[in-house]
Amino acid sequence: MHKVLFWTSFGIAVRLWQLGLEMRPLFNRESLWAYPLFGGIGGSFGYWLLGVENRQMNILGERRNRLIEKRRRRAEREKELGLGEPTDTVLAMVEAGAAH
Repeated sequence: MHKVLFWTSFGIAVRLWQLGLEMRPLFNRESLWAYPLFGGIGGSFGYWLLGVENRQMNILGERRNRLIEKRRRRAEREKELGLGEPTDTVLAMVEAGAAH
C-alpha cells in the first residue's frame, strides 16, 4: 500500500512542478481538477507496480522451492548410489531452504 501512496503523492508533485515551471498559481480555482487526476494516474501506476512486485515474488518463491526440492532429490540419489556422502554445502542449502 505504501507504493500506491508514494506514487499518488508523486503524481501530485508532478502537477505542482508543472505549474511551477509555467509560473502559474498553484491553487487556481479553475485548475484544481488536475490534482486528483495526476494523483489518480500516479496511484494507478503504484497499484500496477505493486501487482508486478507480488507476481515476481511468487515466481521467485516457486523457483526457490523447485531448486530446493531438486537439491534434496540429488542429495538422496547420491546417498542411495553410494557416491559418497553429499557435500555439507548441499545438505546445508537443503536444510536452510526447508526452514523457509
